Amino acid sequence: MLCTRCHHFEAAPDGVLCSECATAAGFAAPPAGVAPTIRLRSPVGLGRATAVLLALAAVVDACALGGHLLVYDVSGVLAGGTAADVWDRSELADTLTDVTGAAQALLLVTCAVVFVVWLWRVRRNAEVFDPDGHHKARAWVIAGWVVPIASLWYPRRVVVDIWDASSTGDRPRGHALINVWWTLWLLTQTVGRVLYTAFEEADTSQEIHDSMTQMMVADGLDLVAALLAAAVVLRLTRMQDDKARQGPAVPAAV
Repeated sequence: MLCTRCHHFEAAPDGVLCSECATAAGFAAPPAGVAPTIRLRSPVGLGRATAVLLALAAVVDACALGGHLLVYDVSGVLAGGTAADVWDRSELADTLTDVTGAAQALLLVTCAVVFVVWLWRVRRNAEVFDPDGHHKARAWVIAGWVVPIASLWYPRRVVVDIWDASSTGDRPRGHALINVWWTLWLLTQTVGRVLYTAFEEADTSQEIHDSMTQMMVADGLDLVAALLAAAVVLRLTRMQDDKARQGPAVPAAV
């Protein structure tokens, strides 16, 4: 039987790995001259970069929340009919809203790209840990986010399979963190967009004032979802790093 890791050398009589792979640890490179189909690659650096970007997105969301609170205050004054001495606050509110809006859009694209790159890497590693433990083909790591309807649950299924394959011990860790993160993500993509639309359609100062409450709710959803996504990235990255450092699991001889 061929080695289940490198698929090149014969496995030991009492195991599933060849002598070269059995002595390799962690994310070590495969033996010289071997070109395996999939090999482990460390997700640590990429995971940390992804988490930092998500944390930065949360900071921008907090700034946007402050800007919308300022707009809420200024528009409330105008709606009440007393517009004296609100010019400076109005200018600051407009500037802060424009800057944070542009930053949110830029970070959304950047985080999406880096997150998917990280997810692709941990999925490939998970296929080494458990080749048969995945319900969706690898292509859904990317396609699952853009295909209508499927985007409602396919990405979560991909992450859950990676999570289970990367868990150490006899049973996978619980999925509570993934479930909460995914619920918040769906809320930002559905409820959040509806709330933003209400602001874009507001014309009068009273309508703007009323829509700011909804905008602040949307900002809060974005902020929490970003922090939970960062937590998922860091936890899953740590799980894969720990599992790789334990080395391959060679079954005992019968």
